Formats: sequence, structure tokens, C-alpha cells
Amino acid sequence: MNKLGVLIVYTAETDIFAEMKKAREIGCDCCQLSVWNPALYTDENAAAIVRAAEENGIEISTLWAGWSGPKEWNFTGGPVTLGIVPEPYRMKRTEEILEGADFAVKLGVSRIATHAGFLPENMTDPQYAAVLAALRYIVKECQKRGISFLFETGQETPVVLLRVIEELGFDNVGINMDTANLILYGKANSADAVSVFGKYVMDTHIKDGFYPTDGKQLGREVAVGEGLANVPEVIRRLQAVGYTGNYIIEREIKGEQQTKDIVATLAYLRSILNGKAE
Repeated sequence: MNKLGVLIVYTAETDIFAEMKKAREIGCDCCQLSVWNPALYTDENAAAIVRAAEENGIEISTLWAGWSGPKEWNFTGGPVTLGIVPEPYRMKRTEEILEGADFAVKLGVSRIATHAGFLPENMTDPQYAAVLAALRYIVKECQKRGISFLFETGQETPVVLLRVIEELGFDNVGINMDTANLILYGKANSADAVSVFGKYVMDTHIKDGFYPTDGKQLGREVAVGEGLANVPEVIRRLQAVGYTGNYIIEREIKGEQQTKDIVATLAYLRSILNGKAE
């Protein structure tokens, strides 16, 4: 049975028990835990997170493992700052992603997810083989730890992501499908993407948005149901390929409105799963 949950961002200031309690109180059964700072991967923090999850009855489905260094979420600086694609950051970020895998083991979580960066679409691109080699190393090391590695969608077309997964050739590789990112980056219709790579989807970010209208900036994120993600059709197609994972809500705003939108999305997802939404 698919569980419903929320993305919890974990920083040095996060009261993780309060966040888990809030998730339970609004009706979540699970969460993804997003950690961008590798310095937080300590035994003490792992113990606190596990205790908070257990006491509030929240399953952590995936650790979203971030990395250090510059990050530009656009089409200008993005390709040269994000993920392991940029050569100057590749080695350090590879190590940090694997530190995330070690932390996932401490949490008892079997999956990590991250943005690998703007994966080269041209297979003859000089970067392609080097990026693939780094990914192969990451995936192999994750396999040794009993961890699956998930690509977050967005910065590449579905076909490019499919190709990379096929070339890696490991059974512990999958996709964390963000239903808005494919649109925000102008890469694909979210529902059609499921028809390309749906069998590899292991977790999700339920989100919504619009295509870019500026050639240098991403599209605009909005509350689920207000954009072009067509979440009911995405879920229908995921169910058709046998998806049994969770639906994790991500809303990239802060404050009271974020909570309101998440609560509304939980109700919307329940109506879809109960066959009452179009």
C-alpha cells in the first residue's frame, strides 16, 4: 500500500522530534529526510532521528543526500555547479554522497536520492564517460552497503536518465520522481515520463509547476493541482507499472501557507488513490 508523507529538511537548527510530530499530526505516515550538510551525519544525530521517527510512527522512506559547494538552480550557472557533473566538484561530492549512504545505514533507511547534475545528453560529450564512471563507483559502493541510489528527476530528459540507468547496469539504481521538476526544467511532461522510465521509480516528490517562460530561469512552482503536473495521471501510470512506493509531498515555500498546501495535497492524494479525483 502506498503511504503518504512529506519532505523534511534537516539542518543544524531542526527540531526533528517536532517535525516528525507535525508530520504525524497532519496525517503523514512517512517522510523523506533531506540533509544538505554532510557535517550532520553523526551518530548522535542518527540516534535522535531514529528515536523521533519511531516515537511518532513515521517511516523514513529515503534519505535525500546533498553535497557541498556552489548551487545555482537555473540554466546558466546550474550546469557548472550542480551535482557530480562539474569536474571541479566531482570527487568531493562523490565522497559526500557516500557519506550519505553510510548515514542512511545508521538510520535503517535503504535508499538515498540526489541531483546528479545536468547529465550530458550527447553520449560523445567528453564529460559523459567520466560522469558515468563516477556514478558507477557510487552505485557499486551503495550496493555494498545495501543501499539503492536514486536519481532525482529534473535536469535531464527522461530518455537520458533511462540511458544512464541502463548503462550503469546495477539493480540498486532507481529514480526519485519529482512530478514538477521535469516541467520546471522544461524537460518533459511528467505523465509521459512515467511511460519512459516508470519501472525504475522507487520514490517520489509530489509537486506542481509550470514550464519556463525565460530561457535562463526555471519554471514556477505552485501548489499541487494548480500547475501542469497532472498528478492523477502520473499516479495512474505509476500504478500501471506496479509502483508500490510512497508519495512524498514537497512544497518549496515556508511558513503557514506551506503547511496549508501540504494538508490540502494530502487530501487531494487520498481522493486520487480512492478513485474520486479526475
